[in-house]
Amino acid sequence: EVQLVESGGGLVQDGGSLRLSCAASGSTFDDYAIGWFRQAPGKKEREGVSCISSSDGNIYYVDSVKGRFTASSDNAKNAVYLQMNSLKPEDTAIYYCDIGTMCGSGGIWFGAWGQGTQVTVSS
Repeated sequence: EVQLVESGGGLVQDGGSLRLSCAASGSTFDDYAIGWFRQAPGKKEREGVSCISSSDGNIYYVDSVKGRFTASSDNAKNAVYLQMNSLKPEDTAIYYCDIGTMCGSGGIWFGAWGQGTQVTVSS
C-alpha cells in the first residue's frame, strides 16, 4: 500500500516562493499519474493543481497556477515536488499529493494522500 507524506508548506508573503515535497513509501511512482491538489479554507472540495502523466511525462496545470508553479519528480528519491513562485493570497490552502491512473477526465485517484501541508500567503 502506497503512503504519501507532504511537506514544505509555510507562511510566506505575497510574491514569495515555496517548494513542496511529496515522499512515497510502500511503492514507487513509476506506474502512476502524480497529482497535486489543494483545499482552500472553507472549501469542501479539493482542486487539482497539477498532474504528471505516467504515460508520456507531460505535466498539466490548472490555469490559475500556469507560469508560476512547476511540478517535477525524482525517481531516484521516489519523490515529487511542487515549486511555487509568485505566490498569491488565493493560493492559501492545504496542499496534498496523490497517485492515480491518469491525468485528466477519466482518471481515478487513489486517495493515498497524507495529512497535507499548509501553505499560507499573506497580503
